[in-house]
Amino acid sequence: MNTTNMAENETLECITEHERILQEIESTDTACVGPTLRSVYDDQPNAHKRFMEKLDARIRNHDREIEKMCNFHHQGFVDAITELLKVRADAEKLMGQVTDTNRRLQDAGREVTAQTEEVIRCRVQQRNMATTVEKLHLCIPVLEMYSKLKEQLESKRYYAALKTMEQLENIYIPRVSQYRFCQIMAETLPKLREEIKEVSMSDLKDFLESIRKHSDKIGETAMRQAQQHRTFLSTVQKHVSAGCTKPLYSLNGRGAFQHNGLATEDATDEDEGDDEVLTAHDLVDFSPVYRCLHIYTVLGDRETFENYYRKQRKKQARLVLQPQSNMHETVEGYRKYFNQIVGFFVVEDHILHATQGLVTRVFTEELWNMALSKIIAVLRTHSSYCNDPDLVLELKNLIVIFADTLQGYGFQVNRLFDLLFEIRDQYNETLLKKWAVVFREIFELDNYSPIPVENEDEYKSVVGRFPFHDAEIEKQPFPKKLPMSQSVPQIYIQVKEFIYASLKFSESLHRSSTEVDDMLRKSTNLLLTRTLSGCLHNLIRKPHIGLTELVQIIINTTHLEQACKYLEEFITNITNVSPETVHTTRLYGLSTFKDARHAAEGEIYTKLNQKIDEFIQLADYEWGMAESDGRASGYLMDLINFLRSTFQVFTHLPGKVAQTACMSACKHLATSLMQMLLDTELKQISMGAIQQFNLDVIQCELFASSEPVPGFQGDTLQLAFIDLRQLLDLFMVWDWSTYLADYGQPTCKYLRVNPSTALALLEKMKDTSKKNNLFSQFRKNDRDKQKLIETVVKQLRSLVNGMSQHS
Repeated sequence: MNTTNMAENETLECITEHERILQEIESTDTACVGPTLRSVYDDQPNAHKRFMEKLDARIRNHDREIEKMCNFHHQGFVDAITELLKVRADAEKLMGQVTDTNRRLQDAGREVTAQTEEVIRCRVQQRNMATTVEKLHLCIPVLEMYSKLKEQLESKRYYAALKTMEQLENIYIPRVSQYRFCQIMAETLPKLREEIKEVSMSDLKDFLESIRKHSDKIGETAMRQAQQHRTFLSTVQKHVSAGCTKPLYSLNGRGAFQHNGLATEDATDEDEGDDEVLTAHDLVDFSPVYRCLHIYTVLGDRETFENYYRKQRKKQARLVLQPQSNMHETVEGYRKYFNQIVGFFVVEDHILHATQGLVTRVFTEELWNMALSKIIAVLRTHSSYCNDPDLVLELKNLIVIFADTLQGYGFQVNRLFDLLFEIRDQYNETLLKKWAVVFREIFELDNYSPIPVENEDEYKSVVGRFPFHDAEIEKQPFPKKLPMSQSVPQIYIQVKEFIYASLKFSESLHRSSTEVDDMLRKSTNLLLTRTLSGCLHNLIRKPHIGLTELVQIIINTTHLEQACKYLEEFITNITNVSPETVHTTRLYGLSTFKDARHAAEGEIYTKLNQKIDEFIQLADYEWGMAESDGRASGYLMDLINFLRSTFQVFTHLPGKVAQTACMSACKHLATSLMQMLLDTELKQISMGAIQQFNLDVIQCELFASSEPVPGFQGDTLQLAFIDLRQLLDLFMVWDWSTYLADYGQPTCKYLRVNPSTALALLEKMKDTSKKNNLFSQFRKNDRDKQKLIETVVKQLRSLVNGMSQHS
């Protein structure tokens, strides 16, 4: 029962499901029936059979409904067919009419169709023409720009050409890039850029060559304007601010040479009437470098251009800094060298300010520092070859103008002024050499005699050149003589000329007056202590300078020494530096002239002795003579007369000098006479020769006692002959007993007689007595005297031996 009920329930559910599916199929689009039908097969087994049965039942049901509907409308359909058959005849008639109308319309439309096709063809042509015109409007500007580009290239307007290329590439060619000619243009533009780069680089090379050739002229102009500026400042120094540091000259248009409406009226003669201030543009065309810079900037290759330019300029700098081998021979060589360097750096300064970054201040300073080191080395080398002080002075002036010119453009030039101090020493050396020649010529032309003055004008002429003041001489009537010779005022004038010459170098060195004063005094000291002193010493040692000349030289040095204070005042007046300043250098003229005077005095003593030796060499004693002639020898009288006349000349010398010379001459004469007696080559001497020699010594003593030079006290001068006098007295008196008895006593009569000297002379007399029988008469009459000689000889020898052992 339960099973039956379950089956019935399942059947009812299946029937209900099939009904739902059929409703869904009827109401759903046929394209979406698939899922619905699939559900039939997904249900219970054999469900599709029951569904098919259900479906057939539904179909039959619908067929019956359709049949009922057709039966209901059949009469209406029959009536409609009947009506349609009636209309058929009218439709055929209408069809004929339509066909006829269509034929006639076709016939009429053929002409219209032909005209319409013509219109269409014209419209197409018109449209094509409009399109062509439109495209031409796009292409023509491109062609015009390209034509403009060609013209710019031909006229070498490369920067504008690059701008035109840029417009072509960015604006015009993209509008018509589909055309082949535009493609060709686009391919040509890079080549044109390269050509422009090559041409502009070639122009740059020409520019570099041009400025290398024009550097000399540029530098000459800059240095000339710098010189005009210096002249102008010195002329209107009171009206120009001391702090003005900007250059009033300019080669690059920076700065005008004008101050409160004042213009340069002190320009050099060669520029007189030329009021135009030249600029760098007046001498060099800078457009190639500007153009090339713009071109490389536009092409995005500015760095390459900057590196190339700087590299080439460094090479040119090295060439400019190479001097000619003979530059030191003329000032023009130095001037050309400086002009080229100034021109080079004026151009670099102009490029620095006219362009943005082509060269930098750091680059120019590095270039200048390199150049400055080379310049200093070159100037050191070449200035050392200069022996002409005028050339060295001109070189200094050029260096100062050179330094001032470049300093006006902002370059550091302190090292150049330091170099000038080195060159100043070189200049002083050349001055010293030049003045050495001047001094030698003055000494050679001097007559070494007092200056004669015939009248007041001549006297004033001399004292106007040399500061001489002597009250006694001023009181003397004309004509009279001044004690110094002509060389004294000439030397004094030349020392002042040297100071002026030395001062010329110290000008414009931007040094204080104290430093200038110190430089002048040091250089003057060198002149006095080295040059003048050397010339004086050489003069004194010259063989042809006699005693008279030496006496005059001593007098001259005395007056020059006294004039040194006036040289001090002269330098003080020039520099306005008080001599009481702590660091003021003193002149060493006093020591210079004292040394020269001492040398001259020593030379006087030497020449006097040499003259005495010459007279002594004339002595011709007959050492074996039996007795004397009774008068002094002729050579000795001549010698004494010479000494008298010589010492008369010494009256103008300082007293001590004359006394020393006289004492030295007497001592040398006594020594020479003593040496003559004791000469080892003289083997024999007779008593007669001793007597003759005694007569000569007596004349010497008489000369000494006559006071040939005033100022000696008592018999001071005679003491020069005391050794000879005691020796001769010992032999003349034959007082050996007294000599031997008193020997060694302070009160000994023959205190100055040395036993060895007495022995040597006695030996000569002993030999004579043996060989020439000098004492033959005494041996016959008095043999004791001969024995006495032998005894004296033995005793003298014992004394000599005793002295040797004691010493």
